[in-house]
Amino acid sequence: MLHFIYNPNAGNNNAAHKANILKKLYAVPNSKVWETTKALEATYFTKKAIEENASRIIAVGGDGTVNEVASVLTETTIPLGIIPVGSGNGLARHLLIPLKFEAALDKAMHGHEIGIDVGLLNNKMFFCTAGIGFDAKVAQLFAKSNQRGFINYIKATLTALTMYKPIEISINHGPVQKVYSLTFANASQFGSNAYISPFSDLQDAYLEMVNIKPFHLLNAVLLVIQLFSKNIHQSNKVNIQSIKSITIQYKEKEPLHIDGEALLTNHATLEISIDPLALLVIV
Repeated sequence: MLHFIYNPNAGNNNAAHKANILKKLYAVPNSKVWETTKALEATYFTKKAIEENASRIIAVGGDGTVNEVASVLTETTIPLGIIPVGSGNGLARHLLIPLKFEAALDKAMHGHEIGIDVGLLNNKMFFCTAGIGFDAKVAQLFAKSNQRGFINYIKATLTALTMYKPIEISINHGPVQKVYSLTFANASQFGSNAYISPFSDLQDAYLEMVNIKPFHLLNAVLLVIQLFSKNIHQSNKVNIQSIKSITIQYKEKEPLHIDGEALLTNHATLEISIDPLALLVIV
């Protein structure tokens, strides 16, 4: 039996759009639909679906919803399907899952399974990207807004540019250095075709650590162009290193993002590692 876990707060908030999605999900034979109403409810519903012997569990939402569902499924052999209806849909885009609802539904129901790597940050799983610095600040501002969608993400980015200051970190207990942002990439992009790590491979047992050095605000336009044209690795302000594990010293209670969801660091030490091929995904 297929189980759909739908987050109606992801992406488009239009009531008619949500109703149309639910209508199509309920029309699928031999299936069950769970509709979330609050944070972490997708995790709870995934566990309930497992108890009901789900054959496939399909996340209908953005990268945050995917993260909640996938974090439970790594302990099982039940494959994850994705119907991307979020703002960025980074993991779905990397996996070439269609962005059109009907095509994504067909893929989730009839596609084949592959194993993908899972990133860990202080034992919290991520499947697309995680990081600290500028991107985490943008995620924090975006989360505080009551609106979703790509345009509002751009607004959060522009707001962050006017107020953000580079952070100080230590890598593997080395000397303190300033960075603009530090991203740990399992997939190639944040979402919306913003390629922070163009050559990331979900099946190579490595994460990419993308270190963006402090830069003058005038250089921001060029970096944005390189980000969306898959050329950010060519910038002299960017260093990309493949890692299996690494330790970062940073401040507590500072912004952090995991698959685009804004959090605060709860330890001064961040332990980043990878669990190879730990999740089954339908593609």
